[in-house]
Amino acid sequence: MSSSTPLRIAVLVGSTREGRFAPLVVKWLTGHLGQRDDLRTDVVDLTETPLPTVLPAFGQEAPAETLEALALVSPRLAAADAFVFVTPEYNHSFPASLKNAIDWHNEQWHGKPIAFVSYGGLSGGLRAVEQLRLVMAELNAMTIRNTVSFHNAWGSFTADSRVDDPAVDTAAKAMLEQLTWWAHALRDAKSVRPYAA
Repeated sequence: MSSSTPLRIAVLVGSTREGRFAPLVVKWLTGHLGQRDDLRTDVVDLTETPLPTVLPAFGQEAPAETLEALALVSPRLAAADAFVFVTPEYNHSFPASLKNAIDWHNEQWHGKPIAFVSYGGLSGGLRAVEQLRLVMAELNAMTIRNTVSFHNAWGSFTADSRVDDPAVDTAAKAMLEQLTWWAHALRDAKSVRPYAA
């Protein structure tokens, strides 16, 4: 694949809570992603593509309805060159819906970079990100250093999904630059030598 081929970025929306704040954050994020000609965005929203919470026993195939649900998500994750996880913080960690989506997959994460956009109260969701870094390392993914976190998120956005603080937009641009660097580096490396998990 040519290095000039746009990178495919999957935005994984972790919250499925009723009345969730995530759509506002995702709209802001996709606005940034849409400004770049070198990126193609696919928003994987777990409310639109819910996954079962009961995994099959080891060595057994999932039932047909489970395979149908996975078919709406798994190929999209496999096609991605990189990910941005959008997550709130629940009880010092990240939502069960996001962990469930992670656990249904394995090789889809291998050798790919992940950025995080988190939101919440005083912590801004950073403790959720800390937990996600541990989980994704186990799945052979590369989590990048730069993140964007919205502290007291409910007061951070205007009615038209803009953020008043220019420092947040600067942080988003830096995060996407870092994510893009890693996505190119890892995609190029895998084109020469398959990733060994």
